Amino acid sequence: MNLKTRLALSLGAAASMVWPALAADPAHPTVIELFQSQGCSSCPPADANLNILAATRPDVLALNFAVTYWDQLGWKDTFAKPAFTKRQWDYAHFGSRQNVGTPQVIINGRTAVVGNDLVQLRAAIQRSDRGNQGPEISVRNGKVLIAAATGARPSLVWLVIYDPRVINVPIRAGENGGRTIPHRNIVRSLVKLGVWNGHSAAFSIPRSTTSILQSAVIIQGGLGGPIISARHL
Repeated sequence: MNLKTRLALSLGAAASMVWPALAADPAHPTVIELFQSQGCSSCPPADANLNILAATRPDVLALNFAVTYWDQLGWKDTFAKPAFTKRQWDYAHFGSRQNVGTPQVIINGRTAVVGNDLVQLRAAIQRSDRGNQGPEISVRNGKVLIAAATGARPSLVWLVIYDPRVINVPIRAGENGGRTIPHRNIVRSLVKLGVWNGHSAAFSIPRSTTSILQSAVIIQGGLGGPIISARHL
């Protein structure tokens, strides 16, 4: 057994102890959204935790959203977009929070934690488990199909496109100047496909311009609301 294999097995074993098994599975993943900035000195531990999730847990959709509001501290985040900052603010407004900060992890659209403390993050994941009761999501002929569900309220359907590779970013200025920070599952775009009203529905998927990126669908109860279903595509 080579060193790479031993490392992968040890990471998997560690992750299984740190990250509890959820009612979710690869077809009903728990959605973990990290909001961070390369200009934030407190963010690398949260980045590292998200990287472990992305590498070892197929029952988790781990997404790294880079925000823009620390770009004035001497280093402009290479992945940040105003839309990702807005998404964090949507969560704040929905949760009646008056401010945002980094790092911050939102779990299933329900719970907000800092994300750099493994014990706190584990408790939050357990507390925010949504189970597998959301509408079924499938893909056929270039379309996302969402099954009908009784008593469902109108919900937003998002297509999230992200880079699954580990990208090592040398930071040359600002609070993290001189460090190289590994990022994984960096979100490249977030597209609203439409609104699901509880009836079976189909939404067209925009064609990807590259085979490197991966995508997932999230069904969410309004801007900043709870996530009721998700699936890797």
